[in-house]
Amino acid sequence: MTSNKLPMVYLVDDEEVVRDALGWLLRSRRLLSEAYDSAEAFEAMLQGLPYDGQGWPSAPSCVLLDVRMPGMSGLALFERLSALGLARTLPVIFLTGHGDVPTAVAAVKRGAFDFVEKPFSDNALVDRIEEALAASAAAIGARGLQGQLAQRLAELTEREREVMQLVVQGLPNKLIADQLNISVRTVEVHRARVFEKMSVKSAVELSNLLRDPAG
Repeated sequence: MTSNKLPMVYLVDDEEVVRDALGWLLRSRRLLSEAYDSAEAFEAMLQGLPYDGQGWPSAPSCVLLDVRMPGMSGLALFERLSALGLARTLPVIFLTGHGDVPTAVAAVKRGAFDFVEKPFSDNALVDRIEEALAASAAAIGARGLQGQLAQRLAELTEREREVMQLVVQGLPNKLIADQLNISVRTVEVHRARVFEKMSVKSAVELSNLLRDPAG
C-alpha cells in the first residue's frame, strides 16, 4: 500500500478490465489509485493497517466500489466500512449496472457518497471523485479538530470543567461563585485557566468551540 499524504482513490472491482480502465483514467487526471479485485482483499488491507479507527485515512481518500462481486458484495463491504466509522473520511462511490440502481440508491440513503452507472462518463465520474476527495479532506480536518478538542478538555481539572459549564451557560462570575460556593476571585482564576487551556478569549468563542470545533 502506498504511504503518502496525497489523495488516494481505492478501486474495488472483480473485473480486471474495469480496474485497468479506471486506473488509466485516474492517472490521466493525476490521481493516485490502488486496485483490489475483491471486497475481501480490500478488507484484508484495512485489517493490516496500524490504526485505531481515528487516524486513517490521513490523506483525502475515496472508494470506487462495485455493487455486485463474487464473495462479499460491495454493499456488505460498505456496511463494514460504515461500522468502522469510515463513511465520512472514506466516501464510497458505487459502480453499478442498471439492475443494481435501487440497491445503490438505498446505500446512498445509508451514507454512501453516490453511485455511478456503468458505462459511465469519464468526466462525470472524475468530477464526483474529486468531490468525494474534497468531502474526505473536510471530514479528516474535522476529525483532527475533534481530537484537539478532546485533548484540551482532558487537561481541565474537575473544578475548571464545572466553571466552564456555567460560563458557557452565560452566567456571570458572581452567580458562578454562588452556585459553586467559591469566591469570585477563585472563579476568575479558574475562568482564565479554562480560556488558556481551551485557547479561546471569550465565553462566546468557548461556546462556539464546544458546539462546533470546526468552526
